[in-house]
Amino acid sequence: MRILKYIFLLILLAFIGITVYVATQKGNFEISKSNIIKVQRSTVFDYINDYKNWETFGSWMKKENNIKFDYPSKTIGAGGSSSWESGSDNGKIKTIFVKENNSIIQKTNFNGTDATINWTFKDTVGGTKVSIYCKGEMDLLTKISTFFKGGISSILDDTFEKSLINLDKTLDYEIKTYSIKVNGISQRSSGFCLKQTVSCKIKNISKNIKIIMPRMIHFFKKNKIAMHGKAFVLYDRYDLANDFVTFSVCVPTTNQVFVMPGSDIESSEIIAFTCLKTTLIGDYSHTKEAWVKAKKYISDNGYTENLAGKYTEVFIKTIDDIKQPSKWVTEIYIPVFPKTEISQPDKIQASSVNIQLDPNTTPAEQIP
Repeated sequence: MRILKYIFLLILLAFIGITVYVATQKGNFEISKSNIIKVQRSTVFDYINDYKNWETFGSWMKKENNIKFDYPSKTIGAGGSSSWESGSDNGKIKTIFVKENNSIIQKTNFNGTDATINWTFKDTVGGTKVSIYCKGEMDLLTKISTFFKGGISSILDDTFEKSLINLDKTLDYEIKTYSIKVNGISQRSSGFCLKQTVSCKIKNISKNIKIIMPRMIHFFKKNKIAMHGKAFVLYDRYDLANDFVTFSVCVPTTNQVFVMPGSDIESSEIIAFTCLKTTLIGDYSHTKEAWVKAKKYISDNGYTENLAGKYTEVFIKTIDDIKQPSKWVTEIYIPVFPKTEISQPDKIQASSVNIQLDPNTTPAEQIP
């Protein structure tokens, strides 16, 4: 019995000694890692700049089956954020600085440990060099828990390395895997919707859609308004010569909903029209090619575009439905005249409300 007491005492003293040793060590840490991602810089930047994409490449996120994520209405760019929890572990991250296609700075906290993460993006042979630099300070519990796992530097070094490898594999497959199908002539039905309209340069279309659409969805949830279908975009004006576009992000409603005057969101009626339907399955970077194929079909088959109609993109499956870009579904509707129609209807005038958006946006695909 006395021997057992001595053994227990030795174990206790060893534990106390290790704890004191770990506690007196510096809590500061710095980690840097880089890798070549085989896609263009703007694509990599856009992907990392949206926290909703992180589940597809973050190694610590992919290996945790029970991890739960929370995404606010803004997950992109400066001010964007995300949080997660897994059992007793919890973390949050927020973007505090963005330089378009160049760098991203984020502040994160995981179980009480604060850190700053810097991402940089540089063109290089074979794609984009993506570098991560992380600097932070551990609390006592993190010091102790990471000590028995090889230390914080070893853990983060492995985490960042695997995440960059996952990012390369994900983008290489997800961006390149897509299909385009011209479905043929169809009819877009009438109805009602709420919309937000914006005018901007053509290159800023994609980024502004990503900003406005979550706001619209959040507006519906906050006001307990039922969505009557998938969100879509109406192009009211597309001026290549002057690099100018006016478009509306719309969400269909069961009945007409009236909004208070002065709001950025307004009520609108959806006008039925004959159109050519084209379906893109894959990342939005292939949208331009889908429009080109659709317009070629119109020309080859003797149809005439109805310029008074509404050029439309309907987002059937998005990142909110499935994380993999290769499985996103977008339907494109180009208004055309039926071949039996002789006269052209008067142009439908759509009301719009211009809003001010951050000019530091990401280049987007141009619709021909």
